[in-house]
Amino acid sequence: MHYEGNIIRPPSEANSILLQVTVGCSRNKCTFCGAYQGERFKIKSDDIIMADIAFAAAHCQRQRRVFLCDGDALIIPQKRLMKILTEIRRQLPWVTRVGVYANAKSLNMKTVDELKALRENGIGIAYMGLETGDDVTLKTINKGATARQMIDMGKKARQAGIKLSITVLLGLAGRERSQIHARETGRVLSAIDPEYVGALSLMLIPGTPMHEDARSGRFTLIEPDEMLAELRTMIAETHQSQGLFHANHASNYLPIRARMPKEKAKTLALIDAALAGQVALRPEWMRAL
Repeated sequence: MHYEGNIIRPPSEANSILLQVTVGCSRNKCTFCGAYQGERFKIKSDDIIMADIAFAAAHCQRQRRVFLCDGDALIIPQKRLMKILTEIRRQLPWVTRVGVYANAKSLNMKTVDELKALRENGIGIAYMGLETGDDVTLKTINKGATARQMIDMGKKARQAGIKLSITVLLGLAGRERSQIHARETGRVLSAIDPEYVGALSLMLIPGTPMHEDARSGRFTLIEPDEMLAELRTMIAETHQSQGLFHANHASNYLPIRARMPKEKAKTLALIDAALAGQVALRPEWMRAL
């Protein structure tokens, strides 16, 4: 396979065929993110993509899923993306699902009918980085979208029948707006009602604007108990009709996997016990991105 730069994929795609169709991220301006530092976004040539699909056909017959890397493959023009999906179906007939990262910009560039066509040709799940539902924090981190736009684009993906996994980031708003961030994120998640939510805890990456803000005192990284309190509020304010709320990423202090709404009360009780010191938290040396 022809890989360039950092290959980033969701934890749930660990056993998928990683087909790199773009390099980097089409935005690459979020102040907390160091995933694609120094990389210029581009869509890879069709010749390379098709060669990699052929390689997967010969050597990846045990994998049942494909993930289209990198940061924003959904931004590929519709005809080219459909061509890629058609070739995956032709050469990898055993593949049951194709996953992709999505953001508000790329979802806005597709009509509902175009998204439906992508779903009918294999795309079964989109991973969307909401990060926060707080408009002030969205502006501060230079996300490039408002909470209203996030809601509209999330609903658009769901209307097209594409499952949605939304990522949020604990600690992103600092201390002053911590609880506002938690409540507003719960509000936005409730409005979208995704199948999956994944909460990660902020870890400052050297070289990013947010890391520099923390060094200069312009940003305060909250303590573990404050992140737990933030998570508690976020879960309490999130109303999913059904789905999973994950906070079991390696960055988190308290691993959580809750089936919503059935396990919501039990999960809140677990967080309360952790806040009371009755449940041990993951030590810093075990945390990672």
